[in-house]
Formats: sequence, C-alpha cells, structure tokens
Amino acid sequence: MTSKQLEFRGIPINHLAMYLEELGGERITDNMPFLYKGDGWTANIITEQEIAFTSVFKVNAVQILFTANDEETLKQLIKNYRYKTTRIGG
Repeated sequence: MTSKQLEFRGIPINHLAMYLEELGGERITDNMPFLYKGDGWTANIITEQEIAFTSVFKVNAVQILFTANDEETLKQLIKNYRYKTTRIGG
C-alpha cells in the first residue's frame, strides 16, 4: 500500500466528493472523515477548514488522503483527480 496526502483550496467539498465518485469511488461513510473506495484505491476527505488571507478574503482548505494498492495506481488516481480540480483563471 502506498499513500499521499494533498490539500485543495477554494473548491467546495461537495465538488471534491463528486470528483471521487466520477473516478469510480463509492462513498462508504456519511460523516467526516468521508471514505471513498474505488478499484484498488481509497480516498479519505479528512478535514475542511477555512483559511483567511485577509479579513475579507477567505477560502476553504480540504485535506484528502489517497491510498492505493501500488504506486502506479496511486499516480494515475492523483493525475486524474488533479485534472478534475484544475481551475483556469481568466
């Protein structure tokens, strides 16, 4: 088993959960930490907190722990997940 923890900022937690489902994950728990299980992998949405950059500018920060049976599966899962969380400014 291999794992990696990542933080995502400024993306609603329900969107982050939906992306795990789109990648084939099934939600196992209904309370934090949310556990998703896919083919050869799991993902735990561990925490969500608010980060204040100024008194007005605040964003959420979500910690997700990705775990897979092997390094290649983990690498592909994170690559696909990062693709879904990419935001292009304009």
